[in-house]
Amino acid sequence: MIVDERTVAFINSLDAGNTPFLNEIEKEAKKTNVPIIRTEMQSFMKLLLAMHKPMSILEVGCAIGFSALLMSEYAPAGCKITTIEKYEKRIPIARENFKRAGKEDSITLLEGDAMDWLKKLEGPYDFIFMDAAKGQYIHFLPDILRLLKPDGILLSDNVLQGGDIIQSRYAVTRRNRTIHTRMRDYLYELKHHPQLETAILPVGDGITLSVRKA
Repeated sequence: MIVDERTVAFINSLDAGNTPFLNEIEKEAKKTNVPIIRTEMQSFMKLLLAMHKPMSILEVGCAIGFSALLMSEYAPAGCKITTIEKYEKRIPIARENFKRAGKEDSITLLEGDAMDWLKKLEGPYDFIFMDAAKGQYIHFLPDILRLLKPDGILLSDNVLQGGDIIQSRYAVTRRNRTIHTRMRDYLYELKHHPQLETAILPVGDGITLSVRKA
């Protein structure tokens, strides 16, 4: 937790919630220990969708489809979403959730490694949401920038790693050091890339909000 738990609990207690179907999917995810975006991130995402009104969205990291369904629900009518997932056990669950929601025509699920798909996609996209393997963000970035249209938004989740990101790499466990180093590189690149204007925000487990300069 990177923000005081009582503060987060208070903020979340004011949340108006989602549709009954999204609430059902969220409950199923928690029951089966599938990580989905936190309540405060959901609220922030809905605000961005209302402000930016994207008509084309790319999501890197689908899991069981909760965030794609949330974006489809709160984006403008006619918005098309492309989402990528490589974990085989979650793909059929996501497809079934899209079918249950009647979103098969508006959400396209690409199966396989995001690195491979990102090189094949053409875009451009108004809005890109990064929520996949954290150690790969820095490697995805060149293609993400190619696919993001001018004035487009890049939203990345879980960038502060429970607060570990501020520690020395030798203060984190050995198995997490590569991810720690790559995430620091990613944050530095976002803040210093000439094509981007980026803010790092302590929302959920930390997010970055980037706009590609026109």
